[in-house]
Amino acid sequence: MPEQPPYLRIADVLRQRIAERVWTVGDRLPSRAQIAGECGVGENVVRRAQELLIAQGVLEGRAGSGTYVAEARQRVRVVRSSAREQPGESPFRADMQALGRQGNWESRTEAKVPAPAEIAARLGIAVKSLCVRTVYEFLADGRPVQLSTSWEPYELTAGTLVVLPEGGPLAGAGVVNRMAEIGITVSHAVEQPEPRQATAEEASLLGIQKAALVTHIRRTYYSDQGQPVETADIVVPAALCEIVYEVPISRHA
Repeated sequence: MPEQPPYLRIADVLRQRIAERVWTVGDRLPSRAQIAGECGVGENVVRRAQELLIAQGVLEGRAGSGTYVAEARQRVRVVRSSAREQPGESPFRADMQALGRQGNWESRTEAKVPAPAEIAARLGIAVKSLCVRTVYEFLADGRPVQLSTSWEPYELTAGTLVVLPEGGPLAGAGVVNRMAEIGITVSHAVEQPEPRQATAEEASLLGIQKAALVTHIRRTYYSDQGQPVETADIVVPAALCEIVYEVPISRHA
């Protein structure tokens, strides 16, 4: 069996000391140099071990102060399901309410934004075709837990009351309900989740360590005619959220 990388071994040592209450919540850890000397490794190995535990929510780093044992956090349950969009109801708010939290979001919409190549391919439109782009920051009790950037073909909703996802009579009603208002039936969504490290901007917005583990979900909604009507990049931090997929079962499957 391959030998465990040194930083993983040190991470296990640090976890064990916390489990044995050598350090408790709020305690400042010894310096990296001290831990490195005690464990017989380099300071960079200790740094990688601490960064891993920070990404996992076991430790927290405080700029200019050091590394501390973090308070255990209840992870937000994020449910992904094709059946969760109901008239007048936000699935995110419903999830937060089930956890006893207040769910909300902040958004910023720009109309007539040229589509980059990847987005154009996902929407089945020409590169630089105009789109409506909306950037979201989802909050649980006022703290950010999820990011999303949504793109819709401008020509699809131009001149209608639903051209702005967060404006007009159906503000915040979701893609399915808004498209139904203009006669488009959304039949299904395709999601492609993959793990990666957070960018510096994502880490700053989510209040997590730079390069912490996140799940990046590429979601695209399709009409019953097979036309992509919206695509989004959703970023969910692993330390703050758990992702659950609800899969409807057909009797004829």
